[in-house]
Amino acid sequence: MATEFQVPSPLVPTRESYYVRYCKQHAEGTWAVVDVSLDNIRPSPTARCRRRPSGCLIQEMPNGYSKVTWVEHVEVDDSGVHSLYKQLVSTGHAFGAQLITNQDGRKSMLKLAERMVMSFCAGVSASTAHTWTTLSGTGADDVRVMTRKSVDDPGRPPGIVLSAATSFWLPVSPKRVFDFLRDENSRSEWDILSNGGVVQEMAHIANGRDTGNCVSLLRVNSANSSQSNMLILQESCTDPTASFVIYAPVDIVAMNVVLNGGDPDYVALLPSGFAILPDGSTITATTSSAGGGIDTDAAGSSGGSLLTVAFQILVDSVPTAKLSLGSVATVNNLIACTVERIKASLSCENA
Repeated sequence: MATEFQVPSPLVPTRESYYVRYCKQHAEGTWAVVDVSLDNIRPSPTARCRRRPSGCLIQEMPNGYSKVTWVEHVEVDDSGVHSLYKQLVSTGHAFGAQLITNQDGRKSMLKLAERMVMSFCAGVSASTAHTWTTLSGTGADDVRVMTRKSVDDPGRPPGIVLSAATSFWLPVSPKRVFDFLRDENSRSEWDILSNGGVVQEMAHIANGRDTGNCVSLLRVNSANSSQSNMLILQESCTDPTASFVIYAPVDIVAMNVVLNGGDPDYVALLPSGFAILPDGSTITATTSSAGGGIDTDAAGSSGGSLLTVAFQILVDSVPTAKLSLGSVATVNNLIACTVERIKASLSCENA
C-alpha cells in the first residue's frame, strides 16, 4: 500500500509511506491491523518518512460499538517544514486524526458535504502531486497558487480552476477562530463574496456531539434587490486535532434536487474555506504551593492558532484557455483582503 499523510496547509510537505498491511483476528472479538514500511525495499532519495510497525487493535464491545486503539510509529525528516508550523509538527499532533462515528434529503445533503470536504482537503495540502507557485509577499503570509484543468467532471464546473492558499498565525485560540468563522452572523466581517448581504441559515444538520459539527445551507440575501440570492453549502467540524469551516456556492435548482433526495454527485462544487490548527504552544500556568512544590494549572490558557485560508475560483469556463495575470492578481487580492479582515476582527475582540 502507498499512503500520503497531509496537513491542511501548503507550508507543510506531505508524508508518503510505502508499506505492507497485515490483518488478523487476534482472539475472540479482537482484531489487529498492522502496517510495516517497505521503504528500504524501494528506497527513494526524496523519502522523508519511514513507517515503523503501526496500526490498530479493534475490540468488540458488549453494546454493539467497537473500541479502536491506534498506534503510529514513524521516522521522519521534518527539515522541509515551514518555521511557522515546526512547533506544532514537533508535538506530534499535526498529522494526527480522530475517529468519528456518524445516520432522503438529509442523506443526500450530507453526501454532498462529504465530497465538498474531501475536495477542499485534497486541494490545500503541499502534495507532491500538486505544484504550488509562491507569489511575492511578506514571508509567512505569502500566497501560494496553482491551476487545474477541469474536464468531464460532473462534480466540478468545467474550465480553468485557480486555487490560492496562505497560512498565518493568530494570537487567538483555535476555538475562538472556529466559532467566529462558522457563525453566519459574523460572515459579513470577512466574506467579500457575500457582498454585504444578510446571511440566513436555511437548513441545519447536526453531524456530531459538538455543536460546531454541522452541515448548513446558507442563503445570502443580497442588499441589491436586482441581484439573485446565493446559496452556500457549508460544513464545520472540530475535534482536538483540527477544525475546518468549508463552504461552496451551490446552484439553487441543483440544491433543490438534493434536498428532495436526488443524486448529489452531479452538483458542481468549488470548495473554499479554512483549516484551523493549534500552534503547539499550549501555555500552562504554574504556582508555588505552601510546601514549596509546584502546582500545575491544567486549565491554563491555550496558545494561538495556525489558520490556512484557501479559495478555488473558476477563472475561465474553457479548459484550454490561458491563465491571465489579471486572474491571478484578482485572486491574490481576494485572499489578502480576507486575511486582513479576519485579523482585524479577531484582533479587536482579543484586545
